[in-house]
This record gives sequence, structure tokens and C-alpha cells, in this order.
Amino acid sequence: MKTVPTWRCPARTSASLSTRRCTATSQTFSPRPRVTTASVVAPLSSASNPGVINGFSPRRELRPFVDQIWRYDGLVQEHDLERVLPTGTMQIIINLADDTSRKYDRDDPRRVETHHGAIVSGPHAGYFIIDTAEQVSVLGISFTPGGAGPFLGMPASELRDLHVSIENIWGNVARQLREQLLEAEDSDPFGILEDWLLARGNGGLGRHPAVAYALTQFSGVPHTRSISDVTDRVGLSPRRFIELFDAEVGLTPKLFCRIKRFQHAIRIVHQAEVIDWADLGAMAGYYDQSHMIRDFQEFSGLNPSAYLKQRGPHLNHVPLPA
Repeated sequence: MKTVPTWRCPARTSASLSTRRCTATSQTFSPRPRVTTASVVAPLSSASNPGVINGFSPRRELRPFVDQIWRYDGLVQEHDLERVLPTGTMQIIINLADDTSRKYDRDDPRRVETHHGAIVSGPHAGYFIIDTAEQVSVLGISFTPGGAGPFLGMPASELRDLHVSIENIWGNVARQLREQLLEAEDSDPFGILEDWLLARGNGGLGRHPAVAYALTQFSGVPHTRSISDVTDRVGLSPRRFIELFDAEVGLTPKLFCRIKRFQHAIRIVHQAEVIDWADLGAMAGYYDQSHMIRDFQEFSGLNPSAYLKQRGPHLNHVPLPA
């Protein structure tokens, strides 16, 4: 079992999620009443942060690690709950309207984890469920794959499949950040987050060169280099390469590549007017349809046809039927 001394919770183990919930509380819960909000600005969407109201590309020194800083304001959804699909990345999420964030049990959405303050959403190996009523006023930081490490001071693998209050990692600094953002009102929240990130990374921004190289080779879906080719090129044993990659990205190379391929497939689905499932599998780099169906089921909880019917307007966010 790995341990993280600064946490007020046990490190993750092979036990079920319910046994490693840090400071989260579990209870039976119904979604909050919907809030009437102002008109919505045209969204800026991407694979890592769908449905963004305002998106901001960070300063040059942060770009290798931060994909985008984003903000929801006044977003109203017709559905109460939605599935969030895995992207292979991590986010920091700060709910400005309500000092809580909720993550619902996949098997029983009446059960929910409640976290207070800003949260870190770790790299997920499958979908999770959120409450759309929490999208009234939210700020977030979407990291590039493996990009969160310099700011967390801990292996990304310790956060796999978890939502964790940032206070459990950084103490009162996280609460001070939220208070600063609330007090700032109409000033530049993106600039505040940039300054905060740079201060957290003052020990040096960098990553292991083998992992950095691997991520560039795995990014060209569907024409990626094989994991064995990359391992040979970086001059590490397969076991050592997997350990390094898992620590920085939070996923094994094989799982990360599967998620990247799945992401490529659903982007094609969102852009196409007519779907030919056989062609889709080949275009996304799947060996055959059975592998594609397996990944859809594992990562979204739906087969491809059901995903097509239930998908929403925003990539990676799938409305959950009432």
C-alpha cells in the first residue's frame, strides 16, 4: 500500500472505491432544484473540457502542463445527472456557487460522494456521474496528460478514479484560493489561477523525458507507435517504463492508449452525419468491432448504438435518463 503523509485519508489500494473515499461522505441524495440563470455565452468545447463557456489558453511556460483554464457561467441543462467519460487527463474544479461537489455511484445514483472546496478529479478508467445543477458558476483547470504532477507533489496514480478535496493535499492554501477567486468578482480569475499554478510549481516544471516522449508517440491516434516500440526507444525495461508512466499520467500505457483511441472514436461520432460502425472502428484504429464495442461499454457504460442515442451536445458528457 502506498502512503501520502500529507493526506488525511488512506492511500488508494485495490479495495473498492467506497473504502478509499478520503474525507468524502456517502449518503442518499436527490439532485438539487434547478437554478434559473442568465443567458449562456457560446461554448468553447474540447476533448478534455466539453461544454466550456469561456476557455483560456495559459501562459507559455504552463502550456506543456495545462491544456486550458475554463469557466462555466449560468449553464442550464435539461437533465439532472450526466455521465462524464474518461479522457486520460486530470482537472482541478472550483465550484464558486456552492462549496460542494458531488460524484454519484455508478451502480446506484441515489448514493453520492460529497466533497467540500475545490477538488482534484483524478484520471479515470471509466465514466463517473455528476449533478448538472452544479454548473452554475464553476472554474476549472484542465491539465495535459501527465501535466498535473509538478503542481500536485504526488504520483498521479494515487488519484486514479478519485475526486479528492484539494485541502487534503495542500491544506488551507486551497481554501484561500477559492476565497481569493470569490473576492475577485469581475477581475481576472484566469490570471489568478495562472499565478497560483506557477507558485505551486516553483520547485521546477518538468517531467521524465521517457514519459514526455511516449506521450508524443501515443498522441497520433489512430496511427500511434506501439508500446513495445516506444519502450525500446526510451531504453527502459518494460516494467520500469510502466511504473514511470503510471506515476506521471495516472494510467498504464495500455489503458491510456485505449482511452485515446476511444476518444478518437467518439469525436468521429460527434462530427459525422451518418455512422457506419464498421468504418468507424477502422478509422479509430480498432482491430475489429468487438474491441470497439468492449471499449464503449467499459468507458461509457453503453454500447455504441446506445451511446449514439443518449449522447448530448457536449463531447464526453452523456445525459443520464431520468
